[in-house]
Amino acid sequence: MTELIFFFVTSIIPKMLVDMVSLNKAISFLACVAQCYFYFSFGASETILVVMAFDRYVTICKPLRYATIMNGWVCIDLVLGCWIGGFLAPVVPIILLCRLSYCDSNIIDHFFCDYSPVVKLSCSDVQPLLAIENVLCSVMLLSSLFATLLSYIYIIATIFRMHSTKGRLKTFSTCASHISVASIYYLSSIFMYSLPSQGYSQDVQMGLAVLTGVVTPLLNSFIYSLRNEKVKEAFQDCLKKRQIMP
Repeated sequence: MTELIFFFVTSIIPKMLVDMVSLNKAISFLACVAQCYFYFSFGASETILVVMAFDRYVTICKPLRYATIMNGWVCIDLVLGCWIGGFLAPVVPIILLCRLSYCDSNIIDHFFCDYSPVVKLSCSDVQPLLAIENVLCSVMLLSSLFATLLSYIYIIATIFRMHSTKGRLKTFSTCASHISVASIYYLSSIFMYSLPSQGYSQDVQMGLAVLTGVVTPLLNSFIYSLRNEKVKEAFQDCLKKRQIMP
């Protein structure tokens, strides 16, 4: 998951940082298309959160059968399915984008090559393409969200059936980081790409894009890091040193 977040962030952040300090903010059409494709392919691959939810479901609800259900080949198939699905999902919209006629302004009203701002530069009828983008994003996000919610419904039901309070807290703590990451990812992505955007100003849409493409991956990395015991110890040592210092 961490590697996926890294690839997702590097699809837009390096160019964005260069544009912040450079007077030349130009990008070639092919580079813009490539950035758009990799942004959406790595973003779509983050539906691997469904696989993580299923893994926790098997761990908590069917612990004795975990080794049988989640064997090596099943794990490989699930991960490859997410990666391949993520890389195939944007192919059709990107091909349609490349076949548009561009005769108006060449200035993108955005800080990276997001699909909708690039498509709107065309002088062709782009409403069908925007509808396709909305449908694809909605299907991927809402289906994976439904599967994740279903897994956690069974997990929560299993937790409540536990007799030990300590056992409940320990079991829930193993899911806390994943719930946090999944909530941030689904809320920001659905708000950005599944809900109609006609009622939002461009500033609001750019703010949502920053939340989805920059803030969310940063929070995800921070949340996962806090699960590491060595990171926790280093953080606690740092706080203790600050309290001791005059």
